[in-house]
Amino acid sequence: MTNEELCLRAIDAMDLAYVPYSGYHVGAALLCEDGTVYTGCNIENASYTPTVCAERTAFFKAVSEGKRRFTRIAVAGGKDGQIVGAFPPCGVCRQVMSEFCEDSFEILVIRSKTPLLYDVFTLNDLLPLRFSPSYLK
Repeated sequence: MTNEELCLRAIDAMDLAYVPYSGYHVGAALLCEDGTVYTGCNIENASYTPTVCAERTAFFKAVSEGKRRFTRIAVAGGKDGQIVGAFPPCGVCRQVMSEFCEDSFEILVIRSKTPLLYDVFTLNDLLPLRFSPSYLK
């Protein structure tokens, strides 16, 4: 799957977001090493703490179906579903990625739908000196 195809899947996932409080729609598309793609959207809750981000939704869907090896993720977001700039993963999502991904795992941060523009970062770029499972061995 190309980066562009993965980005478009993330953009489509934005439409499924449940965001009655913030209005910020976020979609993610996670590519597994075997080529399977899991999408996720953010899901808000009135008490805020149980809110879950799109990236974690995609990861948890994949992990709950037995996937453990991932290649890259695309993330798109914006107020009222409009992409008007980069929407990078939050710190909690980066830490979840750290649980399953190598330093070289790619994160595509979408900046625009038309034209399709995105930046590519590695997990190490966005979470240097990360706390990983290796510290617990």
